Amino acid sequence: MGQGILLSSEANLDFMVHGVFSYELFGQTVWITTTHVCLLIVLLVLCIFAFAAGAAMKRATLVPGTFQNIVELMVEMLDHMVSGTMGRHASKFVNYIGTIFIFIFISNISGLLGLRPPTADYGVTLPLGVATFVIIFFNKIKHQKVSGFLKGLCDPWPFWAPINIIGDVAVPISLSLRLFANVLSGTVMLALVYALLAKIAYVWPAVLHVYFDLFSGAIQTYVFCMLTMTYVADAIGDN
Repeated sequence: MGQGILLSSEANLDFMVHGVFSYELFGQTVWITTTHVCLLIVLLVLCIFAFAAGAAMKRATLVPGTFQNIVELMVEMLDHMVSGTMGRHASKFVNYIGTIFIFIFISNISGLLGLRPPTADYGVTLPLGVATFVIIFFNKIKHQKVSGFLKGLCDPWPFWAPINIIGDVAVPISLSLRLFANVLSGTVMLALVYALLAKIAYVWPAVLHVYFDLFSGAIQTYVFCMLTMTYVADAIGDN
């Protein structure tokens, strides 16, 4: 595999997956791709925003400025979203939900800046699904105890346990695949537009970017977080 396009059938069809550089690890060639670079850029942007927001809130004023207003509005909207779904348990999970919401949203809309959305790589979305699965499993054991967890696996009949286990294991896979597939499809569609309609792809593809990167990206972010909150709330039960 060279440093050119890693995922392309024609020279002018660019899905923005390129090998940046490679190194040897345990006798295997490991590639750093554009996905890693775009992911690093997104993380740097989030870290800079987090430090700036923290500094702004430390010197917050009674009459907030523009940046303070933006930060407070974001916090209020995320708090409202989490509390509306998780009720009295919202305070325990608002930090996690808020973090993955902002990360996924910024990753999804990074295509507007010419980057390849990190969430168009399954290696990024799968860890998000696994992290959610771990939180779900932990809260099931914590609130339902081992006996309640085993009882739930055998509901409605004991021989139904294998199907319930498959259903539980499918949660991180379905969460990650849904996000990955929707973002990747938008990336592929735009790559096809630029490759096949290159001679007339001026200005009007911006409308497609607004739909695939902004609108669809926001919807997929909300769906991922909403499903996460629903699964975790279901794991906690009435406790």
